[in-house]
Amino acid sequence: MQSAMLATRSVRVVAVPLLLAGLASGVSPVTAAAARPGLPGPAASRATYGDLLGVAATSARGAWAVGYVGNSATLILRWSGTAWKRVPSPSPVASQLSAVAATSASNAWAVGFSFDQAGYKTLIERWNGTSWKKVPSPNPGPQPELSGVAATSARNAWAVGGNLILHWNGTVWKRVPSPADTALSSVAATSARNAWAVGGDQILRWNGKTWRQVASPSPAGSSLSGVAAISARNAWAVGSAGGKTLILRWNGKVWKRVPSPSPGTSRGLSSVAATSATSAWAVGFIATKTASKTLILRWNGKTWSKVASPTPGPGAGLSGVSATTARNAWAVGGSFPKTVILRWNGTAWK
Repeated sequence: MQSAMLATRSVRVVAVPLLLAGLASGVSPVTAAAARPGLPGPAASRATYGDLLGVAATSARGAWAVGYVGNSATLILRWSGTAWKRVPSPSPVASQLSAVAATSASNAWAVGFSFDQAGYKTLIERWNGTSWKKVPSPNPGPQPELSGVAATSARNAWAVGGNLILHWNGTVWKRVPSPADTALSSVAATSARNAWAVGGDQILRWNGKTWRQVASPSPAGSSLSGVAAISARNAWAVGSAGGKTLILRWNGKVWKRVPSPSPGTSRGLSSVAATSATSAWAVGFIATKTASKTLILRWNGKTWSKVASPTPGPGAGLSGVSATTARNAWAVGGSFPKTVILRWNGTAWK
C-alpha cells in the first residue's frame, strides 16, 4: 500500500454475479444503496453496509476511504480528525471504487470500474478540495477495470488494473504501454521517475520513460496484491503464495523474499504501507474452516511480526492500509455485510 503522502491501492473486487444480479432485478444500485441504513459517524467501524477496499491518509487529521455500498454503488468516506463521514461521489450504475491516493487536502484520486449492459468501463474520480468529480478515462480492451492508484503531485499520477496502465500528466489520463502479461493490482510512486506496479507473480518498474518487467522472486502461482515505496532504494510488495503470506523487499538492486508470519490454515496479504526503513504495515486476512479474521503484520526494521487486531464479526478481512507516521495508521476492509475501519494510535489497533 503506501508511504506517507504517496498512495497505493487495495485489490478486492465485487463479484460480477452481484453486479449482474442488481441489473437483472431492475433495481438501480444507487437506489438500493440509498435504502441502506447506518451511515458512519464518529465510530465508523461496521457502520456502513458495504465494503472498503482502499484508504489514503495525508495527516492525523486527514484521510480517505473508498469502496462500494449496497448493490454496488461507489462509497467514499472522509476523516476530519474527529469522525468519518460519507461524502457524495459520482456513482454510475453497478460501480465500485477500489483504491484511493491523496497528495494534499485539495488533491486526491479514486479509481475503480462501472458495469452496465454495454460492459465494463474504467472509473476515475478526482477530489478538487470541494467535491468529487468523474474524470474521463480510457476504456480499451474487453474488460477495463482499475484496482490501484498512486500520486506524487497534482501533475503526476498512475492508475492500474487488468492489463492497463494509465498516466495523469496534469491535464488528461492516457494509456501507457505495459509489458505485463498478467492482471495488475497495485501501483506505488515516489517521483515522476520512479514507480512500481505489481500483479500475479510479476513486478514492473517505471524509470521515467518506460515500464519494464523486473525479476521477481515470487513463487509460480503466487499473487502480488499490494506495493509501497518510500524511495528509489526501498520498496515492499505483498500478497500470497500457496495459501501463505508473501512479502518481498526491494533493496535498490534486487527484490528478495522476506520471512513473514502465516498464522491459520489459509492467509493472504492485500496491502502494504511504509513510512520509513524501520516502519511498515501489511494487512489481509486469516481464513479458517468456518470464518475469517483480520490480519495485520508490522515491520520494525528487522523482522515482520503479527500484531493483535480487532475482528468485528465473522467473515472479516482487511483490504487497504495507509500510514503517515509510526503513530498514525489506518486499515480498512469489510465484515459482511458492513465496512471495517481500524486505527493504529501508536500502541494498539482499535
